[in-house]
Amino acid sequence: MQAFPVFLSLQGRRALIVGGGDAAARKAELLLKAGAQVSLVASTVGGEIAQLIAEGHISWAGCTFDDSELDGMSLVIVAIEDEPEQARVSDAAQKRCLPVNVVDRPALSSFIMPAIIDRAPITIAISTAGTAPVLAQRIRAEIERTLPAALGRLARFADVFREQVRRTLVGPRARRRFWDRVFEGRVGELALAGDEISARRELIRLLDGFRNETPSAGMVHLVGAGPGDPDLLTLKAHRLLQRADVVVCDRLVPDEILSMARRDAERVYVGERRANHCVPQKEINERMVALARAGKSVVRLKGGDPFVFGRGGEEVEVLVKAGVAVEVVPGVTAALGCASSAGIPLTHRDHAQACVLVTGHLEDGKLDLDWKMLSRPRQTVVIYMELDALPQIASQLVAHGLPASTPVALIENGTTERERRVVGTLATIEQQARRTFLSGPTLCMVGEVVGLALSRDRELNFESRMGL
Repeated sequence: MQAFPVFLSLQGRRALIVGGGDAAARKAELLLKAGAQVSLVASTVGGEIAQLIAEGHISWAGCTFDDSELDGMSLVIVAIEDEPEQARVSDAAQKRCLPVNVVDRPALSSFIMPAIIDRAPITIAISTAGTAPVLAQRIRAEIERTLPAALGRLARFADVFREQVRRTLVGPRARRRFWDRVFEGRVGELALAGDEISARRELIRLLDGFRNETPSAGMVHLVGAGPGDPDLLTLKAHRLLQRADVVVCDRLVPDEILSMARRDAERVYVGERRANHCVPQKEINERMVALARAGKSVVRLKGGDPFVFGRGGEEVEVLVKAGVAVEVVPGVTAALGCASSAGIPLTHRDHAQACVLVTGHLEDGKLDLDWKMLSRPRQTVVIYMELDALPQIASQLVAHGLPASTPVALIENGTTERERRVVGTLATIEQQARRTFLSGPTLCMVGEVVGLALSRDRELNFESRMGL
């Protein structure tokens, strides 16, 4: 986050605009809508600005800027083309710790004017930290299309009952569940449609039901976070993160995904980094049971898929035995995500009629795998592994019949911006991995399909170089 988003109250406060053109007029209109008392410094005025002055909406303070113009101001906007003057006004404002924005000059600004969606009292602001204002406008247009024009009416309706709901439902979790039901159900539909009488009647009936409702038992959702790319998170996973009271998560889950949880949800870090198990599994199980019995909605967030080397099966058994309701929400496992990202088909009619997923974690420095099965031809082997296991994997596969020339791909931090790939053969991959200094979560893929993807990439690169 490059800039901290803040909504500043300007009702009855003074704001200064330096400039008299179209950009100044647009900023003046926004400030007036926010309730500010706007003063203007400009050598010339015309068009909309002149109209606003003539109608008494803004006051013209003079033709040239003087530091004294900042007295009593709460905010400054500079909308002139004179670069030395831009810098002078910005410097004077920032010396007084006044928020200042210089139009199209983020380096001179202490705040950025966002693209705004106004559904008063709801305001949505989009910012690109001054890097791409047109992109912010496009994002605003996309959001505008999805929001009802009467959304502000729904917010005002809820505000009427906010205090009554607070007095009736003591616990924050009960209030949150109530308001979720209001906004997602018939009450929200009636309020948006403008039928406030029916909406009030329905809300009171719903509130009476919540008042007499027995507190519900908690529940645990085992949720797959996918291989790392936030866009690969399922819609259901996102919805559950938004409703969770507690998120129990592995440290391998990226911050970009964890940030999708409700901001006031408790975060409990229990998972592991590579070769470093932070919390024993027994303690994780006990903590989830305790949270659910306390009535919490718990999301157990796991990298990849909970049922693919995620110990999800063990956790389900413990939760069911403890009488805790549990739901499993699948995620895109690392094998699928990394293969797609690298362009490696896990199966192929001519090259691989099977795909085998195995875990290559060392125990006492050794791997106990079915090497004969893994060394069969015409299949793809995907190994969830520690890098320390790579020498044993390569040597054992060759010893059990796979040619030393069999293609191998190592994919670190697959599907993320930090993704790196090392490609070689069973004979060369260990040396290549050492040269590359891989350190993050790494997946190993072995089989002819790796070579197939490499051949295709070489052809594409050749065609690109030849201009084909």
